[in-house]
Amino acid sequence: MNIVMALQQVVGADHVLTGEAAQPYLTDWRGRYTGQALAVVRPGNVQEVAQVVRCCIEHQAPMVPQGGNTGLCGGATPDAQGKSVVVVLTRLNRVLQVDTADDTITVQAGCTLREVQEAAAAADRLFPLSLAAEGSCTIGGNLATNAGGTQVLRYGNTRDLTLGLEVVTADGDIWSGLRGLRKDNTGYDLRDLYIGSEGTLGIITAATLKLYPQPVARCTAMLAFNELPAAVRMLARARKGFGAALTGFELISHYCLDSVTRQFTQQKWPFDESGRQCAWYALLEISDSESADHARERFETVVGDAIEAGDVVDAVIAASIAQSNDLWHLRESIPLAEKQMGKNIKHDVSIPVSRMADFVDQTNAQLQQAFPGVRHIVFGHLGDGNLHYNVAAPAGSDETAFLGLQSQVYQLVHDSVHAFAGSISAEHGVGQLKKDLLPLYKSEVELALMRKIKRALDPHVLMNPGKVINSADI
Repeated sequence: MNIVMALQQVVGADHVLTGEAAQPYLTDWRGRYTGQALAVVRPGNVQEVAQVVRCCIEHQAPMVPQGGNTGLCGGATPDAQGKSVVVVLTRLNRVLQVDTADDTITVQAGCTLREVQEAAAAADRLFPLSLAAEGSCTIGGNLATNAGGTQVLRYGNTRDLTLGLEVVTADGDIWSGLRGLRKDNTGYDLRDLYIGSEGTLGIITAATLKLYPQPVARCTAMLAFNELPAAVRMLARARKGFGAALTGFELISHYCLDSVTRQFTQQKWPFDESGRQCAWYALLEISDSESADHARERFETVVGDAIEAGDVVDAVIAASIAQSNDLWHLRESIPLAEKQMGKNIKHDVSIPVSRMADFVDQTNAQLQQAFPGVRHIVFGHLGDGNLHYNVAAPAGSDETAFLGLQSQVYQLVHDSVHAFAGSISAEHGVGQLKKDLLPLYKSEVELALMRKIKRALDPHVLMNPGKVINSADI
C-alpha cells in the first residue's frame, strides 16, 4: 500500500489532497517559497494526527506541520523534493474548555487566534495575544513560532501565555500535558521545548492558555516625535507613569505611516501639518482597571508632561472605541501596505531598547553607503525591543535585481544587530529563511545542544526537516 492510500485509511479520502488540490498549501504567505509534497493530509483529531505520524514513519516520509500558513520564514512550506507530507491542523478547531476560576482556556491547535480571543471575551476574560494575522493564523502556529505581537510589553510572548500542551511526538505517541497549573516543578519543562520549535520536534495539537480579567477601559494615543531618541525617552516616561497598565508601545516611521495612507486612501493621517512632518510616531495603549475617565486622566498627565518636556511634538488621544480602532488599523495595515508596494528584504530583530536609536542611525547609514537610495521601512514593538527593520529597493529601480542582493543586505543588517547585542529573530522564528544564518551568530555550544535535542526528540529525523537546523548537521 502506498502512503497516499494509507493516509486515506486514517483520515478519509476527502482529507488527503494531491495534485491541484494540494497547491494552496505548498506556497508560503509571502510567496517566497514553493515546495512539493506527496500529499496534504488534514487529520480531524489528535488520534488521527498520531496515526498520520506513525504512517509517515513507516513510509519514511518527512512531515511538515502547517496551521494558517501565515508564517514569514517558510517554516510551514515543504522543500522541492516532493517527498514530504504536509500535515494541516485546521480541522482541530474546537475550544475544549474555558475555566474562569483558574483563568484558563484550553483549545485545539487549529483554532484561529481570533476564535480564542472571542471565546475568552464571551466569558468576560481577555486572551491578550494580538497579531495582524489573528483572523487566519492558528494557535498551533503561534505556539510553534512563539509568536509575539502588540501586547508583549505587558503580557509576554506566546510562551509566557501557555500553561500546558498536548503534543504528538516524533514517534507518534500522544503527550497529554494540558495542565492549567501555574507551578509545576517536576523535572524538565517539556512544554518549553516544543514552544518555538517550529514543528521540528513534534506536532502541537492543543494548549491550555492563560486568561486575564477584561480591562474596564482602554486608552489609545498616537504621538509624534522629531527624532527616535525622543520616542525612547517617552517609553521610559510611560513605563514610570503607567506601570503595568501600559500594554502597547508601537514604533512607526514616517515612511510606514505615509505608505499606509497612500495605499489605503480610506485611512487618514491622524495629525495636522505639524505632526505630519515628524520622522517618528508611536502608538500607545494603556488598560485601566478603574474607569475610562481615570484612564484618560492618567494618559493626559503623562503625555502632557512629555509635550512640555519637548519630546512629543503632537498627540492624538482617541475619544472613542472607533477612534482607537482607527489608530490601531493604521499600525496593523503596515504589512499589507508593504505587500502592495512590492517585495522587500525583511528583518525581524531584537535590540536592547537603550541602544535602539543608535542601531537605526548607524545601520541606516551603512545601508545607504553600501546600497545608495534604499528605502528604510522601520516599525515594530519598541516596548520589548522588537523591530521590523525592512529594506526596499531604491524608488524606480529594478526590484528583482535588488532582491538578488538579499544575502549582502542580510549580512550587513545582522552583523549590526549582533554588534548591538541583539537577536536576528525576535518573533517570526527561523524556518528555512534563517537556518543558515544561525551558525554565524550562535555559539557552537548552543548549536551542539540544539542538535542533541533534535536527535533525542526526533530520532527518525522526519519532523519538518530543513527548518531551524540544517538536516545535514544532525
